[in-house]
Amino acid sequence: MPQRQIRLAPADATTSESLREALLARFAAIRAELKVSEEFPPEVDAEAQAVAGSPVDLPERDETEVPFFTIDPAASMDLDQAMHLERDGDGYRVRYAIADVPAFVAPGGAIDTEARRRGQTVYCPDKRIPLHPTVMSEGAASLLPGETRPAFVWDLRLDAEGEGTSAEVYRAMVRSVERFDYTEVQKAVDAGAPDERWVLLGEIGEKRIRQEQLRGGASLPMPEQEVHLGDDGDFTLEFRPPRPVEEWNAQISLLTGMAAADMMLHARIGILRTMPAAEPGAVARFRRQAKALGAPWPAEQGYGDFLRSLDRTNPRHLALIYDATSLFRGAGYTPFEGDVPEQVEQAAVADAYAHVTAPLRRLVDRFGLVICEAVSSGTDIPAWVREALPSLPEIMKESDRVAGAADRMCADAVEAAVLSPRVGQTFSAVVVDRDDRGLEIQLLDVPVVARAKGEAELGATVEVRLESADVPTGKVTFVVA
Repeated sequence: MPQRQIRLAPADATTSESLREALLARFAAIRAELKVSEEFPPEVDAEAQAVAGSPVDLPERDETEVPFFTIDPAASMDLDQAMHLERDGDGYRVRYAIADVPAFVAPGGAIDTEARRRGQTVYCPDKRIPLHPTVMSEGAASLLPGETRPAFVWDLRLDAEGEGTSAEVYRAMVRSVERFDYTEVQKAVDAGAPDERWVLLGEIGEKRIRQEQLRGGASLPMPEQEVHLGDDGDFTLEFRPPRPVEEWNAQISLLTGMAAADMMLHARIGILRTMPAAEPGAVARFRRQAKALGAPWPAEQGYGDFLRSLDRTNPRHLALIYDATSLFRGAGYTPFEGDVPEQVEQAAVADAYAHVTAPLRRLVDRFGLVICEAVSSGTDIPAWVREALPSLPEIMKESDRVAGAADRMCADAVEAAVLSPRVGQTFSAVVVDRDDRGLEIQLLDVPVVARAKGEAELGATVEVRLESADVPTGKVTFVVA
């Protein structure tokens, strides 16, 4: 499941400004606590400046005549992916260009060493801490419109039902002709704009969603959590539902990751993104949470079908989708060479899957891309890739830990900020879990899951009093009233 995002709405009142400053201070403290480096060492910046003007290795193949385009959040500058869609008989042809980071990163060099230390880009509500220096990730290597860039081009063929029939990947020079953001594309789709690109994106996206449903998967985009100042001067926590265009776009990326996994498994070498099925205890907890939020999960309904049945205009349902990741634990990276691992499936995708579509933001993708290009072209996989495979899972595990901790701690601070004006008030909640640390509760009128002191049965509806909400620590304390 994709990582959630928290966005701060612009401050528009004195009371909001003071609380906003407290949040920004907390976010900075979280980065310091987690030792997230915002600056790059001088030698890394120097190497990035050099390769930005003179890449390490550029491909000879030229596909700059293919009119690729990008769809990203409006503020994004590190553009990993560009696509071109067309009909192919009764089916479809998808060409998906992925930023060629290896063209700019010398194995064993300063950028490579620092990227292995960082592992991935870390996102906080106020800023992001990139994996690579921005002169490269937002400049020379980014698939910006009107710029000729090296890329790994995935050439994917689909049948009339959206099922993949063939895949190859090669390096080429490409040029994105236009950059779009999700909002403008969704507006064009809603208005019925006769742009064949959006028609094809919708057709392919919906057919890929149907294929995922048939597999039993549910890789939904996460709602975006936003903090707003209400007319009464209080903060509120709301969710912005993901747009259909975002999910269609995500399905192109998932299609590519599944094709990459198939290549790796066929060649008996690679690194998969794996995730076990949900544990019974996690499923039971999520069922209680669904019931608490007014959306009981029928026993006979699959997880993916249930999530897709939820109303994305209903704040409670969005909160449930937001917390759906609690069902899955144990995601990791599984490298192999020779013997194929027993666990190859990523449970949310319900198929074998590999990360290869975000090399500007995630270390492991750079190695997966090189493996797949070599397998597709029938050439040798470079020694530096083979040598790195055993070390990548631990690097990514640690970077996942840091990124996940930053996400949780920032979310805790945001929730504390939203609740701080309401200390002493009573809320209705449902007990969704309990352990040695006390009760875990789902508030019914605020999209917050929190801890509470006291005794109550699992699934019970209780009244809880907010004892404290401290932004500098992100700690919120409830007690059963």
